Amino acid sequence: MPLILSIDTSTTVCSVALHQKETLLGSYELFTERTSSAMLTTLISDVVRHTGHELAQLGAIAVAKGPGSYTGLRIGVSTAKGLCFALEKPLLAVNTLAAMAEQIRAVFPANYLLCPMLDARRMEVYCAIADTTGRELLPTTAKIVDEHSFDEWLAEHPVVFFGDGAAKCRALLSQHANAIFPDLDIRPSARTVGQLAAQAFADNQFEDVATFEPFYLKDFMVTKPKKAVV
Repeated sequence: MPLILSIDTSTTVCSVALHQKETLLGSYELFTERTSSAMLTTLISDVVRHTGHELAQLGAIAVAKGPGSYTGLRIGVSTAKGLCFALEKPLLAVNTLAAMAEQIRAVFPANYLLCPMLDARRMEVYCAIADTTGRELLPTTAKIVDEHSFDEWLAEHPVVFFGDGAAKCRALLSQHANAIFPDLDIRPSARTVGQLAAQAFADNQFEDVATFEPFYLKDFMVTKPKKAVV
C-alpha cells in the first residue's frame, strides 16, 4: 500500500498526516485563526521528512474537500492539486463531515446515529447523519437549526451531535431524550481523512486533478459596498 499524504484545512485547524494503508506514520496540527499556504507547505515538508520519507515516495495526495471555510478549503485543495501536478500523483477527496464521524464511529452502539456539525452563520450548520458503520443516511446539507430540525431522526434513534456547530444547538435540541452531546472536542483532522482515503485508494476513487473543486456547499457570500449618495 502506498504512502498517502492527507491535508485538512476545512476550519481554523490546519492539519496534515501521512499514512501507509490505514497506519498513521505521523501528523501535525496547528490551531490558528487563519491557514496560510506557507504554513501548510511547511507542515507537509515536516511530516514527510520527519517520518523518514521524501515527497517523491508518495503514492497519492488526499484532501478534505469540504464543507467548511471557503478560504481554508481553497488553500487546502489548491495545495493538494499543486502537489499532484508536480509529483504526478493521483488525488483523493474525503468529505470533511465523514472524516469527523470516523473519529468517534467505534465509540457508540450500533443503534446510534452520528451527526457531525460545522458552525456556519447564525443558527445555521453544515451537517450530515450517518450510522456507526459509516453509512450515510442524510447527505451533507446546510441546515438552520430549531427545536424540531431533527425530530424524525430523534424519534427513532439516539443521535450524537458533535463538532463546533453542535455547541449552539445544545440548548435547542437537548430537550430530546435521544439527543446526545458528548464532552468530546471533535474537529476536522487529516488523521481520519487519511484513514478514509486509504479505502478510497483501494477502491480507485480518484478525482480529476484538473477539474476538481472544493465542496463549498454554499456560494461564497461577498458583501457589496454601498454606493455613495450623490
